[in-house]
Amino acid sequence: MEKIMENNKLINYISTLIEQVPTDWLKLTTHRLDIYDESQAKTQFLEQFETLVKENNAQTSALEELPTAYDYIRLGHPLSSVLEWTIAQINGLSADSVISFQSITIPLMAVLRKNLFTGKNTRVVYTNELPTAFDFDSLRDVYGYNFEVMQINTEEELESFEGSTVYISTQNKVGELSNNANIDFFLSIHAPYGSILSVLGEDNKAYISEIQHVRRRETVAMTPANTFAVLQELVEKDAPQKQSDVLANKASLRASIKTITNTSSEALVASSGLSTQYAIVMGLIDHALENHPGKEIKIVVPPNCYGGTNDQARRVAACLDRVEVMDLPVDGGNDMVNSVDRVLTTIAEMDAVPFIIAEIPTNPRVEVPVLTDLRDALSKERKTPNGDQAIAPVFILDQTFCPNFHFLGEDNILASVQAIAYVSGSKFPSGGKCTAGYLVANKKAEALMTKIEKHLTLCDNEATALQYEILAEQIPSMNQRIADAFTNTRAFVNFIEETLPEAKINFVSEELAAEGFTPSVFSLDLPTKGNTDQEREMYKREMNNLLINMMINEIPNESKYCVSYGQLKGCYWTIPATSTQGTTKEADKDYIARVALSAHMDLEKHKEVFKDFVSKM
Repeated sequence: MEKIMENNKLINYISTLIEQVPTDWLKLTTHRLDIYDESQAKTQFLEQFETLVKENNAQTSALEELPTAYDYIRLGHPLSSVLEWTIAQINGLSADSVISFQSITIPLMAVLRKNLFTGKNTRVVYTNELPTAFDFDSLRDVYGYNFEVMQINTEEELESFEGSTVYISTQNKVGELSNNANIDFFLSIHAPYGSILSVLGEDNKAYISEIQHVRRRETVAMTPANTFAVLQELVEKDAPQKQSDVLANKASLRASIKTITNTSSEALVASSGLSTQYAIVMGLIDHALENHPGKEIKIVVPPNCYGGTNDQARRVAACLDRVEVMDLPVDGGNDMVNSVDRVLTTIAEMDAVPFIIAEIPTNPRVEVPVLTDLRDALSKERKTPNGDQAIAPVFILDQTFCPNFHFLGEDNILASVQAIAYVSGSKFPSGGKCTAGYLVANKKAEALMTKIEKHLTLCDNEATALQYEILAEQIPSMNQRIADAFTNTRAFVNFIEETLPEAKINFVSEELAAEGFTPSVFSLDLPTKGNTDQEREMYKREMNNLLINMMINEIPNESKYCVSYGQLKGCYWTIPATSTQGTTKEADKDYIARVALSAHMDLEKHKEVFKDFVSKM
């Protein structure tokens, strides 16, 4: 790789950057789509950053103009990209060969996962004692990974090995790697901030994209605040240590969650929504292996549910012979209740273990099943072919779009079903200030929480101290913010329907809102014109862009072109509505606007601009 500058000059540049770092680099958790090109997400930031480095320009204004890096913050962000690039420069590696993680264990699991599919041997080597999160027995027995472990006194003892060697270091300085040619992957642990995995040797470059995808789906990149601290260590700059009372914040947060969810179990809090889901799924698989030995395990997921949820479930199933994903059609003319009844009957006939993951309301159609019917379908006793009682399902509910609704209390609709609910904390719980997620169980599922907590710990995916602090501070006001945001959204939707009745709006009905389902996001499909499908599609896209540009230009302090929901203030616009995961094929994207409103915004000004837009159509 090209050497940009000598190490001393590079360290001086990074030291200056630390002093000039843009606020967004530390605090933003979602895409700014105005500076984001999905097709170049992994390269564009660093290409333009390198230009600034060559010019020795670390001014805040110049850094702010750089395009969005990766996708805030699971796959990476500006500070993680800078840290990884700097370590790569110092060690003569390509920038994508260095990958930072919030978790200390999942980098190893990413290599093991890749080698599981290729049938390649793996040797895990360490010198000093490892943190207790490294549960090698569970990695073999539950995750299905194959490897050998050896402790040595010094790196020099390592001999060649037919396979991959992962060396775990707990004492190296930031950026210090090994020169031992027998090491393929150097995993440097920097407690309490996370870890950095360096992929060494040309032969191992094929691992990089798959390791990055593990980071995107099963954990998060090292968080901005922690990356900032590690960068300060790298340049030997003393960082002011903010003291956070983790125990007090945990206690406060858990008490709030109990009240909000009407549950009695202790909540578990993870680094992101998908980290939460991963702990749930792996914990339930562990429980099933122990309590239903020899039986198949079926993970039932809507085929069109949020991309990360679906992809992660399929990735888990791909690793384990006894685990299979089954589809649960829930919208587009399909009824969730009928689908649940049908798929559980099928699984009973297989005498298998059923786990169902579903969103309520569904996304993107904001549909809610008849909950009494859903409860009955989940509770219904079914028989196996030999007449035994079928294994009861565990219902895993993603209630990110309605975190205020009581599903799991003793007097609530799902009390009779083994049910676990989880919420992405990057939405309303934190107001967009962090990515942490949380989960709770009802009385019937409380016994499952021990296994889920075990895998949250094993994956080192518990929320950080700062994430606990943010959630503890923000979540007490969540229900009021949800109510106020819904009031704004309903008013704006009503105004659009009056002003542009030909538009198609996908939003929760008045009846569902009366039942307590009050999301504050809707999709807007503008009317179009033209003689051909292509002309109509191009006109619709042109009008979508005109609308967003008018909103952003005329209300710059509030309207943002950003992937967001549940923020503390402002109004957020996304087109296409299906682009937020970066996994949807271009041909499948629906170029309609997704609009998310908050409790604090100038609603009348937004109405005024929308009316002006209609006059220009």
